[in-house]
Amino acid sequence: MSAPVIGISTYCEQARWGAWDQRVSLISQNYVDQVVAAGGVPVLLPPVAGIEAALGRLDGLVITGGPDIEPARYGAEPGPRTTVLRPERDAAEAALFRGARDAGLPVLGICRGMQLINVELGGSLTQHLPDVVGHEGHSPTPGAMAEHKVTVGPATRLAGILGDGTRTVPTHHHQGVRRLGTGLVATAWAEDGTVEAVELDGPAELGGTGGAAWFMVAVQWHPEAGDDPSLFLALAAAARAHAVG
Repeated sequence: MSAPVIGISTYCEQARWGAWDQRVSLISQNYVDQVVAAGGVPVLLPPVAGIEAALGRLDGLVITGGPDIEPARYGAEPGPRTTVLRPERDAAEAALFRGARDAGLPVLGICRGMQLINVELGGSLTQHLPDVVGHEGHSPTPGAMAEHKVTVGPATRLAGILGDGTRTVPTHHHQGVRRLGTGLVATAWAEDGTVEAVELDGPAELGGTGGAAWFMVAVQWHPEAGDDPSLFLALAAAARAHAVG
C-alpha cells in the first residue's frame, strides 16, 4: 500500500532567511516530521482561495495551530487581546474543513485548528482564557511551549488513541472553546476546566459521511511538539483506510 498523502495547512507571513525578506507560506517543521514519522507524505497547503481543490489528491488533513480566528466568524467583536488576525487563512481553512467533511477525509485539528473546526460548526471562542481561568498557564511564555495536564474522557475516539486518564501535554494558546459547535462533544479537559479536545458525537447530520464513521479529532494542545506520535499515527491509519475506500 502506498503512503497516504496528508495535507498540512500553513501560515502566510513575512519572513527573513539569508538575504531575503518576503511573504512566505510556512509551517513548523515539527508537523512535517510527525507526518513523515507516521508513514505519510506531507503536502503543504497555503492559505489561498480555492485551496480546497487540492483535497481530491489527499488522503488526510491536518489543520494546524496559529493566530487568532477573526471573531466576526462567530458573531463577536475583537477583544483587546485579540490582535493578530488572518481572515484569508480563516477562509482557506474553513473551506478545507468543509471539503474534508463532505468527502469524509480524515481530519486532525491542532490548537487553532480545533478552534476553527468548532467555529465552523457554529461554536464560539473565549478570546482570552486568562480572563476566565485566572492564570497564564496555557501560554505563559511568548514563543515557547509550556506543559499542563489534561484528562481524556473514557469511551471516546481520543481515549482509543491515547488511553483515558490524565497526561501532560505541550501547550501554547490564549483562546479556547466557549460554546461547542453542533455535533461536537468535549473529550478532554485541563485541570481548570478548559476544553482540550473535541470529536463528533455519534451520527450527527453534518454533511458527507459525517458522524462517528468519519475520523475527525481535534486537540487544543500541540502534539507535534511532544514525544507521543499516537495522534499522527491514528490520522495516518485513517488516511490509509480512506485511500483504499
